[in-house]
Amino acid sequence: MATIEVQRQILPILESPNQGARFYNPELPQSEPFVPGHRTCAGCGPSIQYRMTSKAAGDNTILVGPTGCMYVANSSYLCTPYNVPWAHTQIGSAGSFTAGVSAAYEAMIRKGKWQGKFPNIICEAGDGSASDIGLASISGALYRNHDCLIICYDNEQYANTGIQASSRTPYGGMTTFSPPGPEVPEGKKLYPKDLARMMAAGHPHCYVATASVGYPIDLMNKVRKGLNHRGAAYLMVYTPCQKGFVYETPRSIDLGRLVVECGLYPMWEWNPEKREFDYGFRPASMRPVSEYLKLQGRFGHLHAEHVANLQKFANQQWKMMGIALPEALLLAEDAKNLTNMAAAAEAQAVAETV
Repeated sequence: MATIEVQRQILPILESPNQGARFYNPELPQSEPFVPGHRTCAGCGPSIQYRMTSKAAGDNTILVGPTGCMYVANSSYLCTPYNVPWAHTQIGSAGSFTAGVSAAYEAMIRKGKWQGKFPNIICEAGDGSASDIGLASISGALYRNHDCLIICYDNEQYANTGIQASSRTPYGGMTTFSPPGPEVPEGKKLYPKDLARMMAAGHPHCYVATASVGYPIDLMNKVRKGLNHRGAAYLMVYTPCQKGFVYETPRSIDLGRLVVECGLYPMWEWNPEKREFDYGFRPASMRPVSEYLKLQGRFGHLHAEHVANLQKFANQQWKMMGIALPEALLLAEDAKNLTNMAAAAEAQAVAETV
């Protein structure tokens, strides 16, 4: 029996990637593979990302969901928001399960057991799975170059099991495993694992990129570039968590833009053909990290020296991308020019006693 050639989908790239979430784009597809009615928290960053990602991929898509927030919240009581095939796998087997789905469809199409184009196969893993527990299986899928897109929806913590610290939790981030106290006033002492760069360095034949829910067109374009790439692709997406970050529910998209504007979440693409990073994406503004930190309760305990440390880290990220720093950001590296994050709360407590 003759072998049937595998036909793959080619998705068009959208215009205006730097526009915000409130920008109307008539090019957006009408299909909704991720439908209303899910049980995630109000303002949930991962669910926003899920809708953008699945909308970009289209109806001929298969989703894989390792254990995490989006599995537990969206697959209980015999009801799910997925309008396309979705499968749950264990938190440590995200890559191996996804690789198996990809290999199975290629085999079925070649043998004539499946008609039509190769589906867009997307694995949606939280940072607990993608950066810690499932890192090995994901690396294996990328290394073997299975035709799939693996996404890390990065809410910077183990949010599903009670807000514990992950290797993606930022320096100074308060979690149940990194509470601030007299001995460790900053809470978490370690800086986050540079996960996306690890994937690009270790799997240079793959398309790798970072994105944020604050820039939906850019996010959707990177999803499509990853799916159009023949072989494995990896995308890490900033997805704020209202419960763990402790912020006002409507500010999810604002945080998604601020984290990029302050340099704590660099936006880039790895080009596997040229074997180089593309830093062409530029936010409209460059802001001090304090503007991002002050909106979140998880950073409310930080002292001026800790904010200065985060500013130094952000400035290093800007320099790594070859971007010149304004003087204001350089001055913010000095704790003398900053105040404690808790200063306002302390002042309020004093005022109540007067």
